[in-house]
Amino acid sequence: MTQPIEARVEDLLSRLSLEEKVALVHADSKFTTAAIPRLGIPKRWLSDGPHGVRQEVGPDTWKPAGRTDDFATAMPCGIALAATWNPDLAQAEGAVIGEEALARGKHIMLGPGVNIMRTPLCGRNFEYFGEDPFLASRIAVGYIRGQQSQGVASCVKHLAANNQELERMTINVEMDERTLREIYLPAFKAAVEEAGVYTVMGAYNRFRGQFCSHNDYLLNNILKGEWNFQGLVVSDWAAVHDTREASLCGLDLEMGTDKPYDEFFLGRPFREAVQGGDIALSVLDDKVRRNLRVMIGTGLLEGRPPGSLNTKKHQATARRVAEEAMVLLKNDDGALPLDPSRIKSLAVIGENATRLHAHGGDSSGIKAFYEIAPLEGILQRAGSQVNVTYSVGYGSDTGNDAIERAVQAAKAADVVVFVGGLNHDSNSDVEGSDRLDMKLPYRQDELIQRIVEANPRTIVVLIAGSPVEMGAWLERVPAVLLAWYGGMEGGNALARILFGDVNPSGKLPCTFPKRLADSPAHSLNAYPGTNGTVRYEEGLLVGYRWFDTKNIEPLFSFGHGLSYTRFEYSNLRLSPGAAEFDVVNVGEHEGGEVAQLYVHDAHPRLARPDKELKGFRKIFLKPGEKQRVSIPLDQGSFAFYDSDRRAWVAEPGEFTILVGSSSRDIRLQDKFTLRRPSS
Repeated sequence: MTQPIEARVEDLLSRLSLEEKVALVHADSKFTTAAIPRLGIPKRWLSDGPHGVRQEVGPDTWKPAGRTDDFATAMPCGIALAATWNPDLAQAEGAVIGEEALARGKHIMLGPGVNIMRTPLCGRNFEYFGEDPFLASRIAVGYIRGQQSQGVASCVKHLAANNQELERMTINVEMDERTLREIYLPAFKAAVEEAGVYTVMGAYNRFRGQFCSHNDYLLNNILKGEWNFQGLVVSDWAAVHDTREASLCGLDLEMGTDKPYDEFFLGRPFREAVQGGDIALSVLDDKVRRNLRVMIGTGLLEGRPPGSLNTKKHQATARRVAEEAMVLLKNDDGALPLDPSRIKSLAVIGENATRLHAHGGDSSGIKAFYEIAPLEGILQRAGSQVNVTYSVGYGSDTGNDAIERAVQAAKAADVVVFVGGLNHDSNSDVEGSDRLDMKLPYRQDELIQRIVEANPRTIVVLIAGSPVEMGAWLERVPAVLLAWYGGMEGGNALARILFGDVNPSGKLPCTFPKRLADSPAHSLNAYPGTNGTVRYEEGLLVGYRWFDTKNIEPLFSFGHGLSYTRFEYSNLRLSPGAAEFDVVNVGEHEGGEVAQLYVHDAHPRLARPDKELKGFRKIFLKPGEKQRVSIPLDQGSFAFYDSDRRAWVAEPGEFTILVGSSSRDIRLQDKFTLRRPSS
């Protein structure tokens, strides 16, 4: 027990038979690997997902096991966590899920997902951390550190370029090396090198012709070679296709293949290849070492703390993430917050006011202990002071009568809160399919226009995990609040924001285009691909990098988010190690602000985006309070990837440091000369 991990790994390895070694590198049920009782190695349990511990399924089926002890705290979705711009809060969320994984007997949790939002249509955008690699990296590092602090292994996924669900099992992704390094790999690199993540999951898709779960370049050259990753690579379920590639190209644990367990590619065929000398024993031993390393590192062999489920602290963390995630997109003339002492009647309209979402989304779905829907949260907060009515208004099975009833309810009320958006149905925010367009489904655009005609005091709340179009009605409504999928405390968090108990402080982790054709992949006709291959023609220009470089006006910019108070920036001072500036709350409410730092290269040797996020700080200030904010600047803040040199390069020259409240709301800027480091 007191020996170093590597000594224990070698000791166990020396005592394992060939059959036992092979048993450790493939599944023996949907979510377990085999126990080896004679050496004290118990079954190892893996579990989805990124938003909480998934309910149990049968050993050989995806159907629920029908247990009553498999509930969990449902946290807000991944993009909501990114919208907090708060790595400390990400760490708190990771710790909650880690504690609950302990209580549920899980050793590896399959999250976080860090795939970059390349298109607004990707069905799993809601699980991920948005369009910017720097922001995604910071949130991922916080989440992983929190989860692994509990003795539970995180699994960062899906390496790499799993940026669409359409044809995800077969699509081949082609991109240039610089785009791979600057956009699609940084969050994985940070997870490995900064957070020390124990496990990495390969993606379903192909990358440069080879499936990602056994991709020699991604897994051997980059992950295990350049980044010196010592943990294990696990396949996505049913993502393995070949024994020789799986054995030689970086895979360490095969899960979910649709065959009897001993017939897995890393099962009997692998064992026979080693026995026959076709594959060296050292290849198997490396995989076993990596599996043992993670087992020992997570306490699998000597027992672990009991963990905890659904504590008051867990509930409070879920609510705080939901609160800090909500983005106030628009708020004309102080339409929000609502004052219940001045409102006699409130009409809540929309299916999402009562619909529960925590169980949806496929692998990220949670069997929640409870889930507070928006209507319930509003009733609990304002019901005793305000006459609250509800009308469904829209839905997959509603029509004209529902619209007319909603319009009448709007006419009769002082204020309307419309709660709409998306859901986890097919072709919406869900694993396995992409959206067909950016429009709100179920005739919501028509409904909102009718409601606003009936009552101009209409607040629009959108529950969604990816951008939607709003052009049909945006100019006519006074306020829009983006609530994401808020987890089990989402309804309470929403009510606290609407009525001013909490000041919104979320910022967009992705650009909201005015129309789909403005997005780079769609503008260039580079989605969903042709003849089985998708080429990332936009290169580095993903998200705001495209909109800013091409001077295309978005609907809402990356980093945008309003507050019930106002913040002023001043006194920018640059030094070789940091940018420092003052932020003061000049409004009447306590609130949070995310100060964002972007870097512009004045004379790049290679083409670069107009500006790139390189730092941020979230601060909370009382009215009149001022804080001096310092954001680090290092060589990495100015670097780009030079494919010819196969290295990150920060070349001396002139840069502009831009500081502001969003990518399009720059408050301070100054020139900065990067000098050659002294030798």
